[in-house]
Amino acid sequence: MRLQAVTLVVPDYDAGIAFFVGKLGFELIEDTPVGEGKRWVLVAPKGGETRLLLAEAKGPIQAAAIGNQAGGRVGFFLETDDFDRDHANFTANGVTFIETPRREDYGTVAVFRDAFGNLWDLIQYAR
Repeated sequence: MRLQAVTLVVPDYDAGIAFFVGKLGFELIEDTPVGEGKRWVLVAPKGGETRLLLAEAKGPIQAAAIGNQAGGRVGFFLETDDFDRDHANFTANGVTFIETPRREDYGTVAVFRDAFGNLWDLIQYAR
C-alpha cells in the first residue's frame, strides 16, 4: 500500500492551483470537472508520489477548516534535495516563512505558511 493523496480544503480551486503550482512549483496532475461546480484537482511536487487533492470548501464547517487543517500545528512536510535552492525560490515567489532556516541533527528545516494559513515544514534531511 501507499498513501496516494491527502485532501486539503481551499477557498476555491483556482486559488489552490495558483499557490501550489504557481508559487511552490508543484505539477497540476489533474483538473477534471465532476459536476455541480465540483472538480477533481490533484497537485504534487515534481517527482513526488503523494498528491494533494484540492477540495473547494462548501458550507461553514468546511470553510472553518481552511488554514487550520492540523489545528495550528505543522501538518505537512515537504522534503527537498536542495534546501537552499527551494527556500530561495519559495521566498522569491512570495511564500511566507515564519522562521529562519535552522540546522538540526536530522537536517535543515524552516516552517512556512501556505496561502490559506496551514503550516508546512520545508526540510532537507541529513543523510
